[in-house]
Amino acid sequence: MKTRDCIRFWLNDELIELGDVKADLTLLDYLRLARTLRGTKEGCAEGDCGACTVLVGRLGGDGLIYESVNSCIRFVGSLDGTHVVTIEHLKGKVGELHPVQQAMVEHHGSQCGFCTPGFVMSLYAMWMAEPEPDVATIEQNLQGNLCRCTGYQPIIKAALSVSEHGKLEDDFLVAERASIIEKLEAIADDALVKLGDDIFAPANTDQFAEIYAPHPDATIVAGSTDVGLWVTKFMREISPAIFTNRLNDFRAVEIDGDNLRIKGGASYTELLPVIDEHVPQLSRFWRRIGGEQVRNMGTIGGNIANGSPIGDTPPPLIALGAKIVLRKGDERRELSLEKFFIEYGKQDRAPGELVEEIIVPLPKEADLFAAYKISKRRDEDISAVCAAFNIQVDDGRISNAVIAFGGMAGTPKRATEVEKVLVGAPWSERTIVDAKAFFEKDYTPLTDWRASAPYRLEVAQNLLERFYFEHADENAVSLDELHQAGTLEVLA
Repeated sequence: MKTRDCIRFWLNDELIELGDVKADLTLLDYLRLARTLRGTKEGCAEGDCGACTVLVGRLGGDGLIYESVNSCIRFVGSLDGTHVVTIEHLKGKVGELHPVQQAMVEHHGSQCGFCTPGFVMSLYAMWMAEPEPDVATIEQNLQGNLCRCTGYQPIIKAALSVSEHGKLEDDFLVAERASIIEKLEAIADDALVKLGDDIFAPANTDQFAEIYAPHPDATIVAGSTDVGLWVTKFMREISPAIFTNRLNDFRAVEIDGDNLRIKGGASYTELLPVIDEHVPQLSRFWRRIGGEQVRNMGTIGGNIANGSPIGDTPPPLIALGAKIVLRKGDERRELSLEKFFIEYGKQDRAPGELVEEIIVPLPKEADLFAAYKISKRRDEDISAVCAAFNIQVDDGRISNAVIAFGGMAGTPKRATEVEKVLVGAPWSERTIVDAKAFFEKDYTPLTDWRASAPYRLEVAQNLLERFYFEHADENAVSLDELHQAGTLEVLA
């Protein structure tokens, strides 16, 4: 296996080669301390406020893609083969501001100015992808940016007017795209990046599996939306670390017959177009996972592998009957996702085994399927309760029910007692109301700063009722019909 002992990336218009990098060095610290590029700010140091937003460009199947990311939780070890763009690099015509910056000036989108560089970079990424955005698109792209003093109205007005101050085809990153692609292709190779025993950055999934098997204690760093906080908030040691950001073959998403196949390194953003087309029931839910920067970085495999009881993706994936493929070296095994979670902090994953792929059966047209997220904030917040329902109804009766919750136990967990009560019962309001009592047999939730145990239990019960009312169409059986048929059942 070929190896390389340095990380190579472009920072604005300069080629960077680093051979002495620690696994826990964040991009933000590198920019501010080593490069004195201090327009990028540190606010929360956990990927919440967006003051640290920069763009990272990478080569993929769709060519050169620039994404907004949180530099406070993005590690330098993940940057090999990329183009990092900071606020200092933005420029318009000779002697003029960049169109995004000029729009912010014209609409008074900055007061104290601390958050402004992050807003500008988020709006710039959006403008390159959608030069004529509507308000909903702007709000979605600003989910991960916090403003305490200006307020969002002038910033939204600025976002709507960017194209009045310049044409996208004249933008410097667009005009220089061919040149940047050449530069990135010139530093790309299939060598394993190895910096001592501290950093490994494989070039493909086979290298990843080969390296991880003999180093089972290594920290896998994919999106770093969780691992980043281990460093910035808990001061944890993550060395040795294996960074997966170079693995384009580990990011693939495809439809295979009736299944959606997701490689473990695919990000929330990469999966979103497929969700919109093939699982539209999750479209709104998916846009509430983190903010834009978090969705650009965070991975589906990472959300599953870390085993968090409040991860957003396991409940809907469990409800859909997802399976995962675990790989160690060249050996693979497949198991249902719900069986992967054993207890809090413990998963069915052997040392050196990685989550290579998630296989998700697509919902059928007749399936009643939905997912809900309850949190203190609507956008970019941790779930207090996350719920997913997948129910089939035949001839007015529930023929199958899969209900999964996050935030209700030490792991993502199915409501098996509630499911038993529902299956075979009429698809009616009476059935749903009576079934709510059985949540107490399935869950004994905890009280923490996100929510109290009684609140969580009541929310879970009410979400079942909400699901029914949202799906009570011609399949539902009214109380009058049950009385007339003499089949009114009281569940106990």
